[in-house]
Amino acid sequence: MRGDVRCPRCGGRVSAPGLFADDWCCPAHGPVPPLRPALPPGPEELAAVLRCAKVPVWMPWPLPVGWLYTGATSAGDARTGALATVLACAGPGPQGTSELLLVAERPGLGLGAHLAGVTAAAADEGKPAAGTALAAGAAVTLWRLAEAPPDRTVLIGDAGDTRLWLITRPEGTAALNPEELVLADLREAASELEFLPYGALTGSLLEGPRP
Repeated sequence: MRGDVRCPRCGGRVSAPGLFADDWCCPAHGPVPPLRPALPPGPEELAAVLRCAKVPVWMPWPLPVGWLYTGATSAGDARTGALATVLACAGPGPQGTSELLLVAERPGLGLGAHLAGVTAAAADEGKPAAGTALAAGAAVTLWRLAEAPPDRTVLIGDAGDTRLWLITRPEGTAALNPEELVLADLREAASELEFLPYGALTGSLLEGPRP
């Protein structure tokens, strides 16, 4: 994997492993799992993400009416597998087209915060919960990040030993009602991938603060 890979925490370029280093390295953040280029929507591309995923690949299931799967990416290499995954969906919303990014990552990896446009996730203690979603049949309490940019809604929670991020644009889109949200881990639904509705690659899949 020698393509245009980047740091999951800042989006900056990373240097490849070599004679004196076993890890991909970001000048600002040191060793990091490399963030791969976004893959266009398609069953083969999504299957490639699923094969390497060491964390869930979340998708609303079923997708809301009119919504499409619009791309995916992951952070990790052949040695580690994908330690973070991102899946994008888009569909009709109250202000036109809405976009949803679903991130699953090992705690502290930093990809969710980067895509959410925040420097880090604030502590959950003392925050009122935004609601409870179902992720692979388990209840997950979600908190809203008040410090997120005003053009998006960001919810976070812990699903098992991974951090779950849900990022929608524009802010307040109806697709992110936690009490109605049911997520499936696509690693357990591989036989149904060919029946997903596919759209165009979403433009916000890799957006976030730049170094």
